[in-house]
Amino acid sequence: MKVKRAVFLDRDGVLNRNVSNVSTGAYESPRKPEEFELYPNIMPALRSLQNAGFFLFLVSNQPNYAKGKSTLEELHAIHSCLVAALKAAQVSFADYYYCFHHPHGKVPSYSGICECRKPSPYFLLKARDEFGISLSDSWMVGDRATDIECGIAAGVRTIRVEEDHPATRAASEPKADHEVRDLACCADIIINAGE
Repeated sequence: MKVKRAVFLDRDGVLNRNVSNVSTGAYESPRKPEEFELYPNIMPALRSLQNAGFFLFLVSNQPNYAKGKSTLEELHAIHSCLVAALKAAQVSFADYYYCFHHPHGKVPSYSGICECRKPSPYFLLKARDEFGISLSDSWMVGDRATDIECGIAAGVRTIRVEEDHPATRAASEPKADHEVRDLACCADIIINAGE
């Protein structure tokens, strides 16, 4: 029986650009569809992973609704932009996992501690159970420490993509198995690791 391998991808900072919030000075997820901008040349990398037999999953913390910065409709519209671009490029994701909660949110039903927000490995374990994914043969790709912590907790190998914004890393942050410039570099590492 063939092993089912997966690549779990964070969205913002990996597939699309983070957005500067002028009121806070922080780089965050897009708040509206018009702010959503995919990085150039990610589709060939995703197609390479798909053609190599990897299941693709999106695993993304999206707290803007919980924080009162976006509506759920705006967040769904952003997701629709992503899905349309993937479809046009003939790239298929097995599933999309979004956590819309935030521990300090303003919207009561989306605030507080949840089980799905990274660094929790909740969604990776869900994919394992629902799709029969071998986590020891799989990868987590992200641009933040929480992505790497999530991957480590789930028992997958990890790749950290260089931040697309000025960032200071804490000395205590976990180290990824690999650190790379962009998704194209990730695809090469992942595919070559299986040969």
